[in-house]
Amino acid sequence: MNRRDCLATSLGAVVLSAWSSAAEAGGYQVLGADRGQVALVGADGKPVWKRPLNAEVHDITLLPGGEVLLPVARNKVAVWDAQGKEIWSYQAKQVSGYSGPIEIHAVQRLANGMTLVAETGNKRLVEVDSAGEVVLAIPLKVDKPNAHRDTRLVRKTTAGTYLVCHEGDGTVREYDAKGKVVWTYTLDLAGRPRSGGHGPEGHGTEVFGAFRTPQGTTLIAAGNGNRVIEVDSSGKTLWALEQKELPGIVLAWVTTIHQLPNGNLIVGNCHAGPDNPQLIEITRDKKVVWSFRDFTTFGNGLAAAHVVGLPAGTIR
Repeated sequence: MNRRDCLATSLGAVVLSAWSSAAEAGGYQVLGADRGQVALVGADGKPVWKRPLNAEVHDITLLPGGEVLLPVARNKVAVWDAQGKEIWSYQAKQVSGYSGPIEIHAVQRLANGMTLVAETGNKRLVEVDSAGEVVLAIPLKVDKPNAHRDTRLVRKTTAGTYLVCHEGDGTVREYDAKGKVVWTYTLDLAGRPRSGGHGPEGHGTEVFGAFRTPQGTTLIAAGNGNRVIEVDSSGKTLWALEQKELPGIVLAWVTTIHQLPNGNLIVGNCHAGPDNPQLIEITRDKKVVWSFRDFTTFGNGLAAAHVVGLPAGTIR
């Protein structure tokens, strides 16, 4: 693939220059976590930096100043500065009446500077301030409680509601700030039998990611549903990308989605094996315009990736 080096002398400069270089050269920078490390890979395919981390990471963001927001332990999230030093953290503690484990699979920096964290086990969302104090707690409805599977990605909408992917329930629920469910979408098997496994052979309804688009639709990364779907407020499917629609590519655990202002989607394809890319950019008519495959820096467990330097208006 034709890529060009767009490295700069500082991480902030790297981020700012990434989009123009990528647009010209056909490549992007990718921030991800897998194989015991966090890394930023340049548009030339070479690591800008790598840092060790022994944690399961299902959400990761490169903040505007070059800091990295991510889970760093089962029940802890942190911000690293551009040099990898921890400058902020929040550790979830058991709520009254609960004595089991807590896991964090979603963390989002909000426009007001607060940080949104999903606490499985505790079955709640919290908004945390710069001092690491909980300012708002939102209870979640979970039909099949499980400290590992209560939630995957969570995103706050521009309307102030919260889209929560309940992996174990196979359901996306939208909550208001008091914890009332205001919208629900339950995934189905799309006409295929359920099967076990994390690779392309696995199929189920364990949803991973969702966000609300500017048009009011909801884009859903269907996890081991092996697909991407876009639904309207009534739950009607308006658009879908199925497991084997892209030539030479098979989708496995579909995790993250970026929507670019031009409508293109960058789809995260986890557990699909080295014969398949880990990230794929497609047009809405399902033409592949870019793909990312790096089984040296990352591996088959690249669930969380942030394609950085994309234009303003990109949603993820």
